[in-house]
Amino acid sequence: MPDRSNVLGEYLRARRELVTPDQVGIPVLGKRRVPGLRREEVAMLAGISAEYYLRLEQGRDRNPSAQVLESIARVLQLEDDSYLLSLAVEGPRRRATPRREHLPSSTARFVAQLPFPAFVEGRYLDVLAANRLATAISPRLRLGGNRLRDVFLDPEERALFPQWEGAAAALVAGFRRTVGTATDDPRVTELVGELSIASRDFRRLWARHDIGPRAGATLTFDHPQVGPIRLDREKLTVNGHDGMMLVVYHAEPHTGDADKLALLASMASTVRDCARTPTDP
Repeated sequence: MPDRSNVLGEYLRARRELVTPDQVGIPVLGKRRVPGLRREEVAMLAGISAEYYLRLEQGRDRNPSAQVLESIARVLQLEDDSYLLSLAVEGPRRRATPRREHLPSSTARFVAQLPFPAFVEGRYLDVLAANRLATAISPRLRLGGNRLRDVFLDPEERALFPQWEGAAAALVAGFRRTVGTATDDPRVTELVGELSIASRDFRRLWARHDIGPRAGATLTFDHPQVGPIRLDREKLTVNGHDGMMLVVYHAEPHTGDADKLALLASMASTVRDCARTPTDP
């Protein structure tokens, strides 16, 4: 059985390069040749030997104790060390297989009937269902779309986000959290490979190994029809379906944003009605 890839070492190296000496109280004397901390600096601050830390990054020791990893997480200033701890799994792993995602028909009906823009995204950030109000926010929010591809590869989708960098970074961090250590999942490999070739921004953000929740937030869209519109976003887990989430946008009542959202809903309804061709008597 093939050996697992060195996910732990890659993660440690990526996070080490993001921590500056001044963040951990190390004085900088002269020019440094490496970004972030040196390996021996991490080892010293974590209370382990430099040789042992080197073995961890090189993948020659893949089963450190939780105490060691917690010390390293403190040095690397990780707010949540659960992902780091999950990387130290003893023994070889079976090659992951793509998980087929089936949206319950009742959930699809529920999304269609919601009076707010809503869609369902799967663990690979595929759009599994979307109502007409969601499509009014973005035409890319429709069945068969993929949020990673759209945000990084579609110029019109990118233009919707005045704060694109933050939105894209959060999307990548949430994707990493969802797929966890299953980076050898063929679908994950396909997506990451495609986006790494096509988008320098994706390559940069993926290389950071940031981990974050797929959570609610307040977003401002620069909509081509109604202009800037500020919406709250809720992300709710679809029970019994790993990684599947219901995403809902809504505006604060009695505000200009609520008026703009109502206008988009009216426009979407008009388009739908016009698409219905009456039968001549």
